[in-house]
Amino acid sequence: MKLTDIYNQKKTILSFEIFPPKKDEELDNIDPTLEILSDLHPDYISVTFGAGGLANNSKTISLAKKIKDTYHTEPVVHLTGLYYDKNEIDDFAKEIKDAGIDNILALRGDINPNVPKKDVFPHASDLIVYLKEKYDFCIAGACYPEIHPESEGKIDEMKNLKKKVDAGADVLLSQLFFSNQTFYEFVETCRIAGIDVPITPGIMPALNAKQISRMVTMCGADLPENFQRIITRFGDNKDAMFDAGMSFALSQIIDLLAHDVDGIHLYTMNNPVVAKKICEGVKNIVNA
Repeated sequence: MKLTDIYNQKKTILSFEIFPPKKDEELDNIDPTLEILSDLHPDYISVTFGAGGLANNSKTISLAKKIKDTYHTEPVVHLTGLYYDKNEIDDFAKEIKDAGIDNILALRGDINPNVPKKDVFPHASDLIVYLKEKYDFCIAGACYPEIHPESEGKIDEMKNLKKKVDAGADVLLSQLFFSNQTFYEFVETCRIAGIDVPITPGIMPALNAKQISRMVTMCGADLPENFQRIITRFGDNKDAMFDAGMSFALSQIIDLLAHDVDGIHLYTMNNPVVAKKICEGVKNIVNA
């Protein structure tokens, strides 16, 4: 089923992101995680993708196929363009299509200095145009409520996002953020700019100080004052920080749902315990 159909049929969408194990022999070991996630009845699960070529990223597609065939949950395959040419993208697309998968999250891909870039798809919008012209996938795109770290500013960010949607992105999934107000203002700006596709907020529970530092460095997320106080007070206490981070994420999600967002996309980091705790905390709210 395509994401557009899922969003048209339900008021509020619940989805997860996972990543494939690095080693082939570990692929079967992810089943306990998938069992717990599928028991939470998500509307779809997205699977991340890298810059390692067809052999490496076939694990992404194999995992997505397992999600669909074994766990009867709709998968979304991440597909990056920065390090691939048209023939390689065609190979990926054919494998995705042959696996019976309808949905792709089209991304530029993170800069990796150890992997040579190819200038065929320098932007996600270039990849989206190519996929839309040749294939019948439903395409999701990424968005950044606090603007992409490489963006020149909010106006430049909005122009690029509009270009991505005009290219054919049917749904937008947001990068993580810690200030809901920032997300609400971002969505309002999108609507003013004529971006009318579903925009689903991405939430990652921040459970330890090291993880928070890495996330902020990676995506430029701002830490609001109330969350900074939590880190200052509990950051040196592993168990306390875990509980505080979970509570903060739950409060974020509850507030987002109260504002009738299009859905919640939870970055699980392959931690089913966290996903289960979150879902148990909002199970009576998601579809209220």
